[in-house]
Amino acid sequence: MDINKLQRENIKNLRPYSTARDEYKGQASIFLDANENSYGSPLEENYNRYPDPLQLDLKDAISKIKGVPIENTFLGNGSDEAIDLLFRAFCEPKQDNVVILPPTYGMYEVSAGINNVEIRKVNLLPNFQLDLDGIAEAVDENTKLIFICSPNNPTGNSIVRTDIETVLANFKGLVVIDEAYINYAKQRTFIKELTEYPNLVVLQTFSKAWGLAALRLGMAFAARPVIDVLNKVKPPYNINQATQDIALKALQNIEQVNEWIKITVAERENLSKELAALAIVKKVYPSDANFILIEVENALSTYNALVAEGIIIRDRSKVTLCEGCLRITIGTQEENKTLLAALKNTQ
Repeated sequence: MDINKLQRENIKNLRPYSTARDEYKGQASIFLDANENSYGSPLEENYNRYPDPLQLDLKDAISKIKGVPIENTFLGNGSDEAIDLLFRAFCEPKQDNVVILPPTYGMYEVSAGINNVEIRKVNLLPNFQLDLDGIAEAVDENTKLIFICSPNNPTGNSIVRTDIETVLANFKGLVVIDEAYINYAKQRTFIKELTEYPNLVVLQTFSKAWGLAALRLGMAFAARPVIDVLNKVKPPYNINQATQDIALKALQNIEQVNEWIKITVAERENLSKELAALAIVKKVYPSDANFILIEVENALSTYNALVAEGIIIRDRSKVTLCEGCLRITIGTQEENKTLLAALKNTQ
């Protein structure tokens, strides 16, 4: 894959902003180059200096856990930043197009709209798997990106691995696999396949299993040429120092995170069984994520009844292929019990 052929022409010729800290090499003790407040900050932490624009210490810690080299890692302000940058770097407005596979994560379409890029929708099959023939028909010479969410949001299922490999092997653009919920799945991550597929981009996040949604920290893993382009077009200091510091501390507590994942998966299985036994529930879809999609007799009235009890879930009944469905995040054991009791009262 020739990354130069995929890039927008203006991005090929873009000279990225050079930060003050990019312009010297080695060690220093006095910094008078970036117009910072040399006296410090009004906090205990020393945040008067600009952060590392490439987050090398944090990437090094992530590399030790993920097994992906630093040069194949991009960090963004949530996965949403990486999604937006992929559009901005590789999709010419009003000319190129991308393929999405509804029902799926809504930000792919939102980012396409913001960047004035055509969206081509190929609905998943009734079993929420890829329509390979439909994807092949939708793709043309101006298709730059295909987004595959696995485990999928809002359906919760993992996409068949061999089907994803078929897309990777046959598509000439970038295949973006969004693995926001991979920690809860039996299927292994695709980051181990980066060396095999130069057109593969894998998105992961600290917002789910790591419990750091408020930080807005996402990861993209890809071949070095793709990462270089993302670093070229990103804002100079897109990850603030406080976020870098907190994430580094979190990475030292992987045992706690793994324990939460085990508990969540166990609660998911238990909650699925309990929901299936309710009269108002018509179907409970299998899930590899930290949420469950259920079909109920009257989605809107059930949703409103739960809101009245102070319980907020997502009404997905107007989403393609999810008619009559609600999406429920796996809560704590007590929260799940309260949810079940409230649902029983609506019967």
